[in-house]
Amino acid sequence: MNNRVHQGHFARKRFGQNFLHDDYIIESIVAAIQPKKDQALVEIGPGLAALTVPISKYVDHLTVIEIDRDLAGRLIENPILRNKLTVLKQDALTFDFNQLAVQLRKPLRVFGNLPYNISTPLMFHLFEHANIISDMHFMLQKEVVTRLVAAPNSKNYGRLSVMAQYYCQIIPVLEVPPTSFKPAPKVDSAVVKLIPYKEKPYLVKDIKILSRLTTEAFNQRRKTIRNSLSNMFTIEQLTELNIDPNLRAENLSVQQYCQLANAWK
Repeated sequence: MNNRVHQGHFARKRFGQNFLHDDYIIESIVAAIQPKKDQALVEIGPGLAALTVPISKYVDHLTVIEIDRDLAGRLIENPILRNKLTVLKQDALTFDFNQLAVQLRKPLRVFGNLPYNISTPLMFHLFEHANIISDMHFMLQKEVVTRLVAAPNSKNYGRLSVMAQYYCQIIPVLEVPPTSFKPAPKVDSAVVKLIPYKEKPYLVKDIKILSRLTTEAFNQRRKTIRNSLSNMFTIEQLTELNIDPNLRAENLSVQQYCQLANAWK
């Protein structure tokens, strides 16, 4: 039997498809999301509707974004879902979530079993829409969840950690073994909840500067910031900001990165 075929659908590698089939994990995710009728729920990559069907039992309407046209067609024809579902055959990486929030007239609750090959860029895309999102629940590679919640002075702390923690409160929900999927991925997975801050702990005047700063620092994470950030700050400027030039990228807190971003001219 081909282990890439599940419920008659061949899992496409280019879309990073691994279909969740573990009832206990599915029930745990639905319980964590706590869907309610008056909410604007949006699922990214519903696939074979493992989460879509149980979530739909609690709501009158659900919007799903599916790039695979074969799966989108199955969702449209699903007798359980057809009267509750709006299926958008689009790429979530380029999707305008602001426009959807305007159409639905509510902040969005976004969830999904994200393809691991696009999970990080997709989260960065969603962070840009954080002001119209009330929360997000995602199945991710466990390593990515570890990076999301990582604290300074650890090897897992990186650009994703800083940017995610700038935008959101991050809460790990549960770990998921490879056996919960068909085909089984080669890595462990985990579910995480991200709640965008209504009032951010640290304000940044220009988010593009914070993005550039973290990119330059962590692209050369083994160097001290006196070297990795030399084209943005002099040693004297870092010292004036009470930031040790001999620190490495992983040693700076989110607050310190925000401080640097606001000081750059």
